[in-house]
Parts: sequence; structure tokens; C-alpha cells
Amino acid sequence: MKILFLLSLLLTLFLPLQSQVETNDDSPLSVTNFKWSRARRVPPTQEVEGNAPARAVIPQNKIFARNARANESPGARDPNADTIDGRSAALEKSVAESRAPQQEPVDGFAYRIKVQNQTTKAIEAVFWEYRFQDPAKPDELSRRQFLCGVDIKAGKSKDLEGFSLSGPSDVINVKTLKSGTPFKESVLINRIEYSDGSLWQRKGWSLADVKASYDRVLRESWLPGMCKGL
Repeated sequence: MKILFLLSLLLTLFLPLQSQVETNDDSPLSVTNFKWSRARRVPPTQEVEGNAPARAVIPQNKIFARNARANESPGARDPNADTIDGRSAALEKSVAESRAPQQEPVDGFAYRIKVQNQTTKAIEAVFWEYRFQDPAKPDELSRRQFLCGVDIKAGKSKDLEGFSLSGPSDVINVKTLKSGTPFKESVLINRIEYSDGSLWQRKGWSLADVKASYDRVLRESWLPGMCKGL
């Protein structure tokens, strides 16, 4: 018995400490995996709009030729681009792009989760949060909340990623987290909006608590599958 006790004690000392997992199991969208890491993002370059070249009096702009070009494959070169006006417009656009302010890369943190739709309905929006908690100070909680525009069919899985300038360092030092010190990470699904207009919401969470940031992200441009920080 003493030998077994000593072996169990040694295993406790040398095995790496695992983070505790907490998820809202009653959510119809299950979280199957989650992690965070440092990340760098390059803001999308704003396209400089130039004046479209005027249609010159060239054979390619005759009615018959224009109708024939309508059946060309996408990406075919516009003959107006080779006219004097077309080359001038391209040159002006190139100069404007060179003078436009260059977007600098932004350092932050990426929060990634994998979810599975356990319902028979398609999901089009997911509100979720990544939590950090120091076991020594359980009352101090750091939350990174995101809203994702998605298309998750019934029974399907999807990877979601949110980017934030804020990391977990306001609760625990980032170096401490990566050193293996015990800590608690969890992911909670706060709200699910279905394509049929119905929704599910976690008890204790309110959309009113993030109304200001919610209204802000709705005014921004969106791409399919994009996640925005709340």
C-alpha cells in the first residue's frame, strides 16, 4: 500500500497540469475544441476608386462587338483599358494607391473554437465567449466575447475564430499561462440565432449587456463566416 501511495504521489508531481474545462452542456451548439494564441493581422487595404475610362470610338465598342463580348468568360481584358483614356485612368489609380496610407500589421490574440450543431435547424449567428479565471482569485474573471455570422447546417461542425487586441493578461500573466501553471479556461455559448428566426439564449446572459458593441459591429462590413469582437 505504501508503494502504491508513493507511486501515485510521484505521478501527481511530475504529470503536466491540465486546464480545467467548463462548458454550458445545455447549449444546442456543443464546443468540441478550443484554444488561444498570439496572432498578427494585416488590415485589409482600402481599394482606391478611379475614374472608369470613357468608351472610345474603337471597333470593339460597336454594338455587335459589345454583344459578342457579353458572352466572354470572366476576366477577359476590357479593350477600353488599352485606349489613351484607359491607360491614363490606370496610371492615376496607381499613383493614388501609392499615396494611400499603408496599413500596419496589428498584434493581438486569436481565440479559436470548434462547434457542432446538435439541432435539426441551420444556425446563422453565434454569440460566444472565451473565459480565463485564476483559481487563486476565482472572483476575477476575464471574458473575450464574439459574434459570428455563420451557416452551420444541422449536425455539422464549424471552426470559428475571433481576434482581439486583448489577451488573458489582465487576469493572469501570459508567460505564466504558457509555463504550465494551473488555470481555468472555458468557452460558453451565449446566444444562437437560427435561420428560421428562432433563437436560444443562455440563462443569465443578456444581449443588452453588449448592446453598444453589438450596434457598432452591425454597422461594420461583414464577410461570410466572419467573427467580430464585442
